[in-house]
Amino acid sequence: MSQGSENKSVEQQHAEDAAPRPAAANTQAEDAERKRKRQSLELQRERILSERTSSPHRRSALENALADIEEKLAELGWTIHL
Repeated sequence: MSQGSENKSVEQQHAEDAAPRPAAANTQAEDAERKRKRQSLELQRERILSERTSSPHRRSALENALADIEEKLAELGWTIHL
């Protein structure tokens, strides 16, 4: 009898693990992922802004990269903090 109740407990645990997570947990995970993405993009932006170059080609590439990063940040709801 004891072994039967242990099997049921294990089966219940597997069913719970396979069940979809509550919406609150998904929202928290999504928020955390968005925050990580935003932080990563902000660091990339700061690195680009700190670079200095006399090469017009390199400067153009940096400006394009900066515009791309700022566009992605805007999609995440980011605004420039002065």
